[in-house]
Amino acid sequence: MKVYPSNEIKNIALIGNAGSGKTTLAESMLYEGGVITRRGNVEDNNTASDYNPVEHEYGNSVFSTVLYTEYLGKKINFVDTPGADDFSGGVISALNVVDTGLMVINAQQGVEVGTEIIGRRAAALNKPLIFVVNQLDHDKANFEHTIESAKVNFGHKICIVQYPVNVGVNFNAVVDVLKMKMYQWGAEGGEPEILAIPDTEIEKANELHNELVESAAENDENLMELYFDKGTLTEDEMREGIKKGMIVCDLFPVFCVSAKKEMGVRRLMEFIGNIVPFVTEMPAIPTISGRVAKCDSNAATSLFIFKTSIEPHIGEVNYFKVISGKIKEGDDLINVNNSTKERLSQLYLVAGRNRERVPELVAGDIGATVKLKNTKNNHTLNDKDCDFTYKDIEFPEPKFRTAVKAKEESDDERLGEVLHRMHEEDPTILIEYSKELKQLILHGQGEFHLNTLKWRLLHNDKLEIEFLTPKIQYRETITKQAQANYRHKKQSGGAGQFGEVHIIIEPYEEDMPSPTFYNVNGKELKVNLRGTEVIELDWGGKLVFCNCIVGGAIDARFLPAILKGVMEKMDEGPLTGSYARDIRVVVYDGKMHAVDSNEISFRLAGRHAFSNAFKNAGPKILEPIYDIEILVPEDRMGDVMSDLQTRRAMIMGMEAEKGFQKILAKVPLKEMNRYSTSLSSLTGGRAQFSMKFASYEKVPGDVQEELLAAYEEETAEA
Repeated sequence: MKVYPSNEIKNIALIGNAGSGKTTLAESMLYEGGVITRRGNVEDNNTASDYNPVEHEYGNSVFSTVLYTEYLGKKINFVDTPGADDFSGGVISALNVVDTGLMVINAQQGVEVGTEIIGRRAAALNKPLIFVVNQLDHDKANFEHTIESAKVNFGHKICIVQYPVNVGVNFNAVVDVLKMKMYQWGAEGGEPEILAIPDTEIEKANELHNELVESAAENDENLMELYFDKGTLTEDEMREGIKKGMIVCDLFPVFCVSAKKEMGVRRLMEFIGNIVPFVTEMPAIPTISGRVAKCDSNAATSLFIFKTSIEPHIGEVNYFKVISGKIKEGDDLINVNNSTKERLSQLYLVAGRNRERVPELVAGDIGATVKLKNTKNNHTLNDKDCDFTYKDIEFPEPKFRTAVKAKEESDDERLGEVLHRMHEEDPTILIEYSKELKQLILHGQGEFHLNTLKWRLLHNDKLEIEFLTPKIQYRETITKQAQANYRHKKQSGGAGQFGEVHIIIEPYEEDMPSPTFYNVNGKELKVNLRGTEVIELDWGGKLVFCNCIVGGAIDARFLPAILKGVMEKMDEGPLTGSYARDIRVVVYDGKMHAVDSNEISFRLAGRHAFSNAFKNAGPKILEPIYDIEILVPEDRMGDVMSDLQTRRAMIMGMEAEKGFQKILAKVPLKEMNRYSTSLSSLTGGRAQFSMKFASYEKVPGDVQEELLAAYEEETAEA
């Protein structure tokens, strides 16, 4: 394999909804480029892309797969990405390192919710798109509907380069309005016969050709002048205009294929080779410092790790993009994220499971290496003359959570190790051990996402696990002022224990005035503030501890012990054992003994005084509330809204968005258990949602009673 210069490299991603045929298209592209000599298929589990056992089990892509091919003297790196939103991490990491997206659309379904979601992600990263309408040979294929739905979602940017002559089981020809030729295939696909456009299609072809000419001319003033002068553009001029329009994401060409029958793939690759921007033609990549890293093979070397996989008999494989400069086998680079040195002992080009060793890779190219010691996803490796660092790839917030434990206690430690490895492969899998809940919590993008993880643990790692309903991280607080005294006294021969504490507790709010007067047992109590300590709690909120002791009633050296006692009860709230937050504690009086007072006495006195006061201060349980955003087809709005009402949701707004309705709501986490599964069932898999923590809010009275009863039962059993 020759080393391609930067101006002969193109990077693309195959993106689209599940079932659109991306993996089949990838197989045909590899075959056309000569990287493989025989095309596999998804049904036989022998494609170059989906080679993991879990993908064979479920018949869908689970991981993104890095591939490459050669065509027209160009090198095309491409990434086959999963279509299910549960595996969106692979889509996002791919879009961050490629320059163009091939949006594959199933001609039976048109633009689906997943298409629109991925389109938004591509738009957020300013990635040009080519729309590839696939499966035109299916009896339910509908090209016109597909284009209509694409225009609803992506607007005037949709520009037809090809349209099918005969959609359905007899599909075998397309009209190409850039070439102004008809491509026709035999029953086995492959190389087409290139024909003149038939008279029955010439009027439609001329109309679409003129639209394409206008769209190409709009992106360049010189081309626009030529168009006004001549009334048309040459093919080369159109190519120039299309490329410029793609670079600024203002023109989305549409192509037609049957990837399974290898119809249209060769012409698509010709377009990629001739028109899709090279890596050197795309905008420079910004660094965290505000500078930009130009795609220049003569510049200082810098590369970015965007994906990791664990391969049998090999271990960790790191996939990278060379941002600038060039790398050779044996080069030493500095990991700027942890200041360690890494040697790139081996460099590979990757076509799925197959890897080909290469001596060198240049700016813009994508490759892989092995045996790096301290390098992970989102890390930057530079040579000594470069100080670039790049922004981390941002992944979506989790949508599904479950508790997990090994069936055999002896497997607990190994389970943790394997889950950590899985997180390295898929950063959207988050693992959290909650000391508060005493559970290992898995967070993912959906139930299917975590079920595939469970399958892998059982079949690949021989680990049996079980999923449990995750507990909720409640919080406790108070709603009114309360006062309490507590005397700790213990005498059992020798030195005794004595400490007495008088406190007032009240709800804490930001910028509340310092304590001055309180009403205690019908009497006005004036306090003199001598010192304040504000503790930012690890679990959110604050504890404000005020020293209002006068006259030496309690020695200052005992105040830290009182605070420690208070913190012990903040750490285990009196109502349900949950963390307490947002409370101000005022210590205003007490007593001590010259001999028997010590730290433990005042710690216990502070602890009990706080607990007693808490129970009389209108204690309330707080629950986590999440902001959710749901994208739902209009015809399913009623079902989704009715379901939200049963989940104590507060609807914050609704708005139309490109053929769908977007619902914004606040929902308690307790009510979101298995929501991704329910939403899929309600909408036939056509809706998507995202969720993000918003705040803690007080639970309704009936819910609090239910939680108190459950906690009482749990503690009684223990």
